[in-house]
Amino acid sequence: MSIHTFSSRDFTRDVSAAKRAAADGPVLITDRGRPAFALLTIEEYYRLTGAHFESFLEVMDAIPCEEGIEFDPPKLDVRLRAGDLS
Repeated sequence: MSIHTFSSRDFTRDVSAAKRAAADGPVLITDRGRPAFALLTIEEYYRLTGAHFESFLEVMDAIPCEEGIEFDPPKLDVRLRAGDLS
């Protein structure tokens, strides 16, 4: 694992190269020669923060709800007509 450094200009010019470098280790993005930002893979971010990605289904499943919710939608009165193709 190595640390790569990109200037803001180089990062802007070639984001793909910075992303490839981030696969090998953290990428420091400098602004006027000083480190300003760090780019790392999402796996490394989750490892550092102790967090993990939750899918929409996991989030919705975590919402408490009562069992047996009654849902009686109103009936739709849809009237179809033959199309006029003349």
